[in-house]
Amino acid sequence: MKLQRRQILKGSGAALLALPLMAGAQAWPARPIRLVVPFPPGGLIDTMARLIGPRLAQELGQPVVIENKPGAGGNLGAAEVARATPDGYTLLMASPPLTISPALFATLPYRPEQIVPIGLIGRVPNVLLVNPKSGINTVVELIARAKKTPGQLNYASNGNGTSLHLSAELFKTSTGTFITHIPYRGAAQAVTGLMAGEVDLMFENLPSVLGQIQGGGVKALAVTTRQRSKALPGVPTLIETGLADFDVSAWYGVAAPAGTPAAVLARIEQALDKLSRDPEIARTMESRGAEVGFLGAAQMSAFMAADAIKWKRVAEFAKITLG
Repeated sequence: MKLQRRQILKGSGAALLALPLMAGAQAWPARPIRLVVPFPPGGLIDTMARLIGPRLAQELGQPVVIENKPGAGGNLGAAEVARATPDGYTLLMASPPLTISPALFATLPYRPEQIVPIGLIGRVPNVLLVNPKSGINTVVELIARAKKTPGQLNYASNGNGTSLHLSAELFKTSTGTFITHIPYRGAAQAVTGLMAGEVDLMFENLPSVLGQIQGGGVKALAVTTRQRSKALPGVPTLIETGLADFDVSAWYGVAAPAGTPAAVLARIEQALDKLSRDPEIARTMESRGAEVGFLGAAQMSAFMAADAIKWKRVAEFAKITLG
């Protein structure tokens, strides 16, 4: 009887200890929330963060403060979130470096498992571009020329190890072509180089180059997602041109430090789902070449795992390492 009483008291004590944790989760959020953007202001991911931040604040009832923490291709900002107290007050604007960096770096300033996905809000197609004066009008023509003159064509990127660099390497592995890489210091410089005829082709995030496409400064041959872009309905996908399973995008979502209470994660996930279904948000994103499509935590986790496998294979095949 005494043993049973001790066991009952022990169980009651555990329940009592859990009450403050439950109350804390229910009271969240009680102060402003940081949303860390691991890139400088003005870029694609920063733009998306500033678009959803006010609506996320509205849904959660507390201000969402955007903090730019650039460096090391997004790794420094991710590391800061990974090391943050897992209380729901520090979040990460998640993007492709989370799945690309583990394939390129022998060591990272954080462990991938220290960051957990909450929700993927949308995706941005990359677009395959050529100079309008190149005489290349289709992907088939591009592949034929690349095979006829191996190594003579070159492509620009915004730097080694970026999603644009790896998109081109995936294109090379998918088509069996050899095209020389010319890295620039940034995407804007790379586009300028393409327009000036310094390079023959490149991949770029669609929103960043939509104006140049519409103005005729560059020619779009294909987009890299499975479906055509609403912003460029007349431009085929690479899958349509014969490259099976070529599906690449600059995706964006929200993640948190591992160990964040499940109730908090669920509330953020619900808020992201709701704002992603807002017609005004969708119209704004689509006008910039982005496409809304919500994935919850479990789906986002599976998406990221598949993305990581894809980039690991590309990095190994192309022998790309960054330290």
